[in-house]
Amino acid sequence: MYIQKNTPYGVYETRASYKKRARKNRRRRRMRRLRNCFFGICVAALTLAGASELHLLKLQSDSKLRLATENVSKQSKKQTSSNAPGNDKANLTGEQLADTTAEDEVLHIKSVSDKWNLVLVNPWNPLPDNHEIVTVPLESGQSIDIRCYTPLMEMLQACRNEGLDPLICSSYRTHEKQVSLFKERVEELLAQGYAKKDARAKAATSVARPGTSEHELGLAVDIVDRSHQLLDYTQEYTMVQQWLLNNSWKYGFILRYPNDKSSMTGIIYEPWHYRYVGKKAAKKIFKKGICLEEYLERKAMKKGDVGR
Repeated sequence: MYIQKNTPYGVYETRASYKKRARKNRRRRRMRRLRNCFFGICVAALTLAGASELHLLKLQSDSKLRLATENVSKQSKKQTSSNAPGNDKANLTGEQLADTTAEDEVLHIKSVSDKWNLVLVNPWNPLPDNHEIVTVPLESGQSIDIRCYTPLMEMLQACRNEGLDPLICSSYRTHEKQVSLFKERVEELLAQGYAKKDARAKAATSVARPGTSEHELGLAVDIVDRSHQLLDYTQEYTMVQQWLLNNSWKYGFILRYPNDKSSMTGIIYEPWHYRYVGKKAAKKIFKKGICLEEYLERKAMKKGDVGR
């Protein structure tokens, strides 16, 4: 029997041929549905695996953060007695200067770069007398040198694009502001019973002396995780700091005070303090695992004009 129907095989087609072709089409449609279902399951599985891995990383980070916070709390309790007046071994937290009066084998570089982004400011190199900057406002009433504003915004936006929430808690400070902060700390120590000389010496371990703070330079920012705003070593374990530690150099910023460079920087480990030095210098500093002092010293030695 023939079926009258326009087909690629002619106007007439046998019923057997029609049924065979229909069965083949049904199989094709069934295989297509099965293939689409399989791909859907694979995509869902990969998405779930990625979400689970991200959740696991966050749990590990939170666990480290919690343990570190507990350790800080225990250490604070143990060292309460050591912070009494007259004790020179007080616990150091915040932006702190190393003991610059003690004799050590470290020779501190005195040369100063002529580039605005590589000006060296530390206990041995105060801010230049002729230093002038133009600032631009940031969020929360902060401000920074306009020359590093764009890379800072790009870095923060890239961090937020990863689902993180960085917060600038400190940036440019006027000299008057730094004088005020230092004076307030001295007065707090005087009220605790310290002699004036001892109070000023101890104050310099928690608040940089006016003229030696990078915040007066206008190229430094303190960035924390909005969910964890403590300025201590536990900041290192936050997701924000983990991202910044590995990516800030791409935007010209460096972690200014690394964990093992205090004898050279004069400042203890601060996993929240970032300084703009430019992309070229930041890349070299990050790749070689050195601090700004070491970078400038090596740079000066190549020119033969290093001073100490």
